[in-house]
Order: sequence, then structure tokens, then C-alpha cells
Amino acid sequence: MRDGVITVLGMGTGGPPPVVGGADLVVGAARHLEAAELPSGVRRLVLGPLAPALDTIAEYVAAPGARVVVLASGDPGFFGIVRALGARFGAAALDVRPSSPSVAVAFARLGLRWDDAVVVSAHGRELRTAVHVCRAHPKTAVLTGPGAGPAELGAALARTGLARTLVVGSALGTDAERVERVTPEEAAARDWSAAGAAVVLCLADAALDGRAGACRTVAGAPAAPAGWALPEEDFAHRDSMVTKAEVRALALARLGPRTGDLVWDVGAGSGAVAVECARFGAAVIAVEKTADGAGRVRANAAAHGVEVQVVHGEAPAALDGLPAPDAVFVGGGGRELAAIVTACARRARRSVVVTLAAVDRVPEVRGALRAAGWVPEGVLLQSSRLAPLPGDVTRLAAANPVFVLWARPASATSEGESL
Repeated sequence: MRDGVITVLGMGTGGPPPVVGGADLVVGAARHLEAAELPSGVRRLVLGPLAPALDTIAEYVAAPGARVVVLASGDPGFFGIVRALGARFGAAALDVRPSSPSVAVAFARLGLRWDDAVVVSAHGRELRTAVHVCRAHPKTAVLTGPGAGPAELGAALARTGLARTLVVGSALGTDAERVERVTPEEAAARDWSAAGAAVVLCLADAALDGRAGACRTVAGAPAAPAGWALPEEDFAHRDSMVTKAEVRALALARLGPRTGDLVWDVGAGSGAVAVECARFGAAVIAVEKTADGAGRVRANAAAHGVEVQVVHGEAPAALDGLPAPDAVFVGGGGRELAAIVTACARRARRSVVVTLAAVDRVPEVRGALRAAGWVPEGVLLQSSRLAPLPGDVTRLAAANPVFVLWARPASATSEGESL
């Protein structure tokens, strides 16, 4: 330890407890302070609210010759206290000595690589983001926290109908270590408070097998697709009932699907928009009123290798009970269109996009969005594709014009950011 430098020791996921010598202040969770070998007379500060702890550390750092040690779990630079310490004192003031990250240890216990895993923290954060990542990705690690543990995660995933196995790792690297495989339903039914669970792996069957998957160059979630607004022929559809590529391109730009989001595709038809959103890493729920349409959505999702939860039912009633979305796409018209748009606007967090062929429907959709507290915008999208003619010449083949309307909450400070 060096004077004026905060030594940050990772512990708890392997190796013996650290021996702390010559420190004037040792900060950490109660379990870490109990496990470490501390010198007599050292001040011990149990880490609770972060701001007061940082203030106390600042007092010691400012004192000549004072030495401070912070104890943390695993790798303190991975969703850990290094972020807060660095923001307050700067990287040059930190001497970080990590242990193995709990995520790495959990995957190691299963004999699985984790360069293709998506890691999300639910500790001190909304659980919904972790749930959406688990829905959309076959290999996810969730760092848990109070109110966002295996039971809550399992309950949310059980409602999706997706096949997932949860691997709960608790007290990793200690004599009390437990690694348990459970279904989401089993996780939801248990009391995990005594386990002290640190990480939950959410795995699809292919991820559990360990043999599937290509060699990776970039770790984490798959990169965004190289192309989008895919050709209509890439989707099974009936009687050209599929959102045209040009319309999908603009709709995707206004929806902004990304990892951690949940998108509704209401009146999904072929599910082309749902599939494209899922290809960007978003969790997707497609609502379709016809049985054959719902089947086509499932088939198209499977053909493109993405997860889409399909709800066979008629909106707006079918939207009741669904988790709140970040963005919503509404395709088509019908007598219930205004009610559907109203229901979607009341639940969405960031954006609503509606496509229409009939000009008569535009005022009612805009009115429904305004009444729900949203700011509507839109365009009439007209496109003509190059088409061959005899004699090796080309003509313009006009597609049917489509109104594309989108909206953001009136309280949003900027596009895509709602308060």
C-alpha cells in the first residue's frame, strides 16, 4: 500500500482471504470485513450508503501518510465500486487488485465459455432490463441485488413462455458455494434470501450444450446486423401482407430497437418488423389476431434465428397484462385502431410508430397520440423501385403510398429520451 492511494482488493471468488496490513481505514461489506485478516486498531467502515463512505475515504486520503483499503467482491472494476471511486478520486489514486469475476467463476463451474455471454446488472437497477436481455439472448449472466434476485427474475421469465434454464451461483469461491440449476418457475417459488446469490446465468438449451456457436472476435452481445429492411421475400407472408422494406427501414429508425429494450409489434401479420427488431438484440412481443398469422410469425422468427414471443389475440384486449414496452409498432387499420394506439401510448416508454394506408385514419391516430400526452410526427412515404422492361431497359414501379406516423412523450427532453 502506498500513501495517498486507495487499495481496492477483490475477494470472495477464489483464493484465501486477503491479509490487510498497515491500513488506517478498511471499507467493505460486513461479510468482507469479517472474512479478511485485519490488523488490530484499524478503523473498520461497513459499506452502506455510498456517499458517506466516499466522504470518509476522502478525509483519510487527504491526511498525510494515511492508507485506505476497500474490500469488494470479485473484480471491483466489473460493475463494482471502482466506478464510484474513480469518479471521486481519479484512476491514478486507485491500486486495484481484482479476484475472479463471479460471472467467470459461474461459467467455469459449468465448463462453458463466456465470451459470447451478455452480462447485465440488476443490482440497484431496474430488473426489466435484465429480463429483456434474458428473453432476447441465449446466454445471459445477471448480477443480482435486493428485490432483483433469482425469484423475481424467474417469475418474470416464467410469464414469457420461452425455454430457459437458470443457474444460480451463490457464495462462489467459498466453502459455502452452491451452483444450482432450476427452471424459471422453480426459481420463482423459492426463497433465496439465505443463499446470498451473486449471479444468475440464464441459458437456452443450445447455450447449455456448449458445442454450438462460432469463434468470436468481439465479446458480448452479437454486433448489430450488417443489413436491415430485409427484402419481403425473406419472410413467409400471405397475399403480400408484409410491411415493405422501405417502410420497415423508417419504422426501425424511429423505434430504435436495442439490447435491453422490449418492443411490441401489434398486428404483426408476418412478423417482419418483430423479427428485424429482434435482430438488433431487443426482446419482442408480437401480437397477432389470426392463428395462421401467429404461426407465420413463429416460423419467420425461427428462420432468422431470433426469439419472438407471440401472443395470439386481438388488440387492444390482448395487450392487457403484457410487460410495458420501450417502443411499439402498430401496423394496419381497423375500427379499433384509435383504441389500440391509445393503449400502446399509455404503456410505452420511448416511442410509438404507426403505419397506415388510409388517409382517413391519420387524424384519429394523431388525435389519440396527442390525447395520451405524446407529440406526433409523420410522413407520407412514396417509393418507386427499378423494374426491368423488355429490351434491357428499366422503368419505375410505384409502390402503394404509406403513412408512417411516430410519436414521443411530450415530457421527453429529446428524441428517444423520456423522463
